[in-house]
Amino acid sequence: MNLKVVNMLGEEVSSLKVKDEVFKQEYNEALIHQVVVAQLANLRQGTKSTLTRSEVRGHAKKPWRQKGTGRARQGSTKGPQWRGGGVVFAPKPRDFSKKVNKEVKRAAFRSAISTKIANKELLVLDNLTIAEGKTKQMVEVCKNLGLNKSVIFVTKNKDEMVLRASANLQKVDVTTADILNVYDIVANNKVVLTVDAIKSIEEAYVK
Repeated sequence: MNLKVVNMLGEEVSSLKVKDEVFKQEYNEALIHQVVVAQLANLRQGTKSTLTRSEVRGHAKKPWRQKGTGRARQGSTKGPQWRGGGVVFAPKPRDFSKKVNKEVKRAAFRSAISTKIANKELLVLDNLTIAEGKTKQMVEVCKNLGLNKSVIFVTKNKDEMVLRASANLQKVDVTTADILNVYDIVANNKVVLTVDAIKSIEEAYVK
């Protein structure tokens, strides 16, 4: 399959032949969903914690006698109905992580990026260079490429100037080919890959 290659002015400059094993796979929603759910779950820290009635500071002494006071009967001031009392079904630290097999991740990645191409939501850029690292330069690139929604730029290597230029743009993200994942692909409206990034992806995902 051939993809057209454009420059930062939005002009078509050449074409690039990509491998069908990576960029022309069938859409598998269930697989993509499984991997995205696992990714988001693995980001959760699971450190929230509150005290139950057995853990709050205090004692279990009955605050007043059972009958004759005119007040509701109480057995302890550590109950959840009391200010400073314990929490019912208190959340405790837990591990939210989910395991996904390596081949499932790879298949989901191929499916997700192939779907972007099928939906014409993937652009190939000959090169991405922001000399001065200015935000207005990245804005100009997005304008030239017709990108007005969320977009992720993928380069082969980390570029500090590109990162600096995109840092203040809410709908623009930048990553490298080696850490691009399924969530990055599906969470953004457009994906922009440099030619070098595509070659790097092919090396990693072609068996």
